[in-house]
Amino acid sequence: MSDEKDESGEQLDILDIKRAIPHRYPFLLIDRITSLRRGHSAVGIKNVTANEQFFEGHFPEHPVMPGVLVIEALAQTAAVLVVRGLDVGDNHDLLVYFMGIDKARFRQPVRPGDQLELHVTLDRSRGKVWRFAGEARVNGCVCAEAEFMAMIMHPEDLEKGKA
Repeated sequence: MSDEKDESGEQLDILDIKRAIPHRYPFLLIDRITSLRRGHSAVGIKNVTANEQFFEGHFPEHPVMPGVLVIEALAQTAAVLVVRGLDVGDNHDLLVYFMGIDKARFRQPVRPGDQLELHVTLDRSRGKVWRFAGEARVNGCVCAEAEFMAMIMHPEDLEKGKA
């Protein structure tokens, strides 16, 4: 699907996502990208299923996706936007690390069976630091929103203490 385009941008399947970011089950929280406009925005999809590990303890009788994982799904969508925008190909070793979260708000719970739409817009980038605005929606209703920052690094930068 990575070669498909429409007016709203690139569409990426799960294999494209796995080539872009290092996250894997059970912590890969996006299933596809329905729109990616390099250097501008992306829309990711997370199909929330009843067999997600976190529902075993959050909360067994009233399952709700933890808000921090909704924010993490937004961040993973942003990470794909960054890596695809840098056009580094499939054989990269870039890591995208959270630096900060601001103005996080949780409006309604996300439950099993929901399809979470993850709307992320690039606010600005300076060097290795990128700033985003994100909204998570179910059926068009905002469930969560936040502004967040990330740093793009190579693993060897971490080992050398160049964060």
